[in-house]
Parts: sequence; C-alpha cells; structure tokens
Amino acid sequence: MIVLRALEVLWTFFLLGISAFGGPVAHLGYFRRTFVEKKKWVDDEEYGALLALCQFLPGPASSQVGFCVGLHRAGFLGGIAAWIGFTLPSALIMVAIAHYLFAFQTSPLAHGALHGLQLAAVAVVAQAVWLMAQSLCPDTPRRALALLCAAVLGLMPGTLGEVSVLIIGGLTGWATLDDSGLVRHRETYRLAREWPDAKRELQLHGPALLCLTLFAGLLLAAFMLPEILPPQSPWLQAGAFYRAGALVFGGGHVVLPLLRDAVVAPGWVSPQVFLAGYGAVQAMPGPLFTVAAYLGALMGGYKGAAIATVSIFLPGLLLVGGTLPYWRMLRTRPYVAAMMKGLNAAVVGLLGAAFIDLLTISTIQSIYDLPIILFALLLLTAGRARPILVVIFCAAAGAVG
Repeated sequence: MIVLRALEVLWTFFLLGISAFGGPVAHLGYFRRTFVEKKKWVDDEEYGALLALCQFLPGPASSQVGFCVGLHRAGFLGGIAAWIGFTLPSALIMVAIAHYLFAFQTSPLAHGALHGLQLAAVAVVAQAVWLMAQSLCPDTPRRALALLCAAVLGLMPGTLGEVSVLIIGGLTGWATLDDSGLVRHRETYRLAREWPDAKRELQLHGPALLCLTLFAGLLLAAFMLPEILPPQSPWLQAGAFYRAGALVFGGGHVVLPLLRDAVVAPGWVSPQVFLAGYGAVQAMPGPLFTVAAYLGALMGGYKGAAIATVSIFLPGLLLVGGTLPYWRMLRTRPYVAAMMKGLNAAVVGLLGAAFIDLLTISTIQSIYDLPIILFALLLLTAGRARPILVVIFCAAAGAVG
C-alpha cells in the first residue's frame, strides 16, 4: 500500500514538475489546488500549518511543502518521491542547457541570447527586492534593519557576511519582544502541552532528532572542508552547495548571492555564465534551486549535476523533517514570530546587496541593455507577465541586439 501511494505521489508531483511555472508563490497555489481542493490529501488547516513551517525555515519553501505532503501521504518514501517528481524535470533541462552552453557561445546569435538571459536575471531580482521589501519591511525599523544588513554585506562580502546579517536580523527581532509577549508565551506553552496532536507528533522525536543532527553535522563539515580539501574536490563543491541551501531564508531568489559566492568567488564558474543560468531557470517549471544542476554540470558533468542538486536541497529537507513534529508547539510562540520579522528584514538586505552586485559584474555591457531591463521589469510588474515570457523577450532582444 505504501509503495503504491509513493508511486501515486511520484506521478502527481512529476505532473506538477512539468507544469508549475511562475516561481515559489505560484507553486504553493498549484499545491493547494491539487492537494487540498482536488485530491484532499490534506485540509486547509494542515496545509496552512505546513506552509507556515516552511516559510519559517531556510530552504526552498515550495519543495519543502511538497516533501511534507509526500510524508503525510506515504511516509518517508512518499517524501522522497515528492521531491524527485517535482525536481527532476527542471533539473534535467538545466543540465541540457549547461551541456550545450559552450556550443551556444560560439554562435554570435546564441551569445547574444545568453546575454539576454543575464538581463532577465537582473529584472527578476529587481522585482523580487521590491516585492519582498513591501511585504517584509512594512515599517521604518525593519526598513532600517534591511539597509543596515545591506551595508554590512558591502563591508563584509561572502559567507561570513551573509551569516552575520542573518544573526543580526534574528537577534534584533528577538530583542523587540516585550513583557506582554512573555506572558503570552507562557500561556501558549501551557496550551501546547495540553494539545493531543502535539503529543502525537512528539512520538516522532527520534527520527526528527536524527534529521537535525545530520543537518548540523553536515553544515559543520561544509564549513570545514575548504581548509582540508583541494580546490577542485567534488566534496568541496558539494559543501559549497550545502552551505548555500542551508542559509537561504526568504525564497528561491535569495539563493542568488549565496550561490554566487559559492561558485563564482572560487573561480569555478564565470559571473556571466552564472547569470545566464540564473536567467534560464526563471523559464523552467519546478523549483528555482535546480539552477544548481546547471552549475554542477558545468563543473563536473552529470555527476557534478547530481551532487550539486542533492547538496543544495538536502539541508532544507533535513530541517523540515526534523522540525515538523515540534512545529505545532513552536509556531504560536511570540519570540519565534519576533525573530522571523528580523530575519525577513535581513533577507531583504541580503537580496538588495545581491542586486547591487549584479550591476557591477559587467551585466550591463552597453546603453542599449538598460531599455531591455526596464521593459522586462515593466512586463513583470505592470504587465504581470509570466517569468517565462520575460525570459523569452530578453533572450530575443539580446540575440538581435
């Protein structure tokens, strides 16, 4: 029965993996329509709880929600089936793009199209910064925190700066909790202990603790690997993708600065080739994190693509598997919500700094690139065009420009 359910999960998510265009927010809409309204695998309340958990954790939110739905439907095997079905189509297409990239670059027409993909990436990130700033920084203190985090990243680029701004954001949010919040926290904790569903979930604490232990151990190893392995080691590359996947708060677009530092700074991939892949993945169905398949294929062929894809998704899946049993108890605690407000503001600063960097790595090669970016941004915002249409426009404009 479990195997049949897992196969059902695999097929359902595969169909979503070839049709769910539009990025993480759109994916969550597809999921609700499929799993709440049509198949009724979960109800609205449960789906909302899963969504809240995955928005709270670092990692690709839509993939994490899908993993949770698979777990709910067919256990651990169902969770793996959900991830494979949703991820595989986009990952295979990105590997194909990487495989033919250098052949494309020998053609002037294709070279222009690749430059157009870089311009599309600039427009997409600009829109993401604007929308996230509106929703995650609605007041002056959080806007100031976002600007502070962007300034810190300007002075301290790289992984250390990114970790630092996340710590700053979380601690700043936690410091805003007042005494009344502590009173609410005690009452919420009392009610959570009396909640039968919470007790049932805590029976899964053994596997959950194993997932959290693996997450922490692998993250520690990922930070230590650069000190002990040669620069071209596949394990070092796996560690770089694992670090990026473990530190992504706020959605798929935030992975841009983390991946850039992971693969461009060591010289594994050029900035232009990196941005071309990031632009191309906007036109793909499925998760944005499959840009890792493209980068891994450039660095190590099919084996590199597999290692990079698993490495960038693994921390998010381990975290959601480890925290899911405890989420019902934690989600109503005020200090958790306060920390998330600070983390979200830090994420806006992180992405804003990444956007500034995009404009300083030769993305804009001539004055004619500016109208292309501005029109693409207009299509995304005022025209509400799908990202795939914007990518096609930018690629065509770059090819004929």
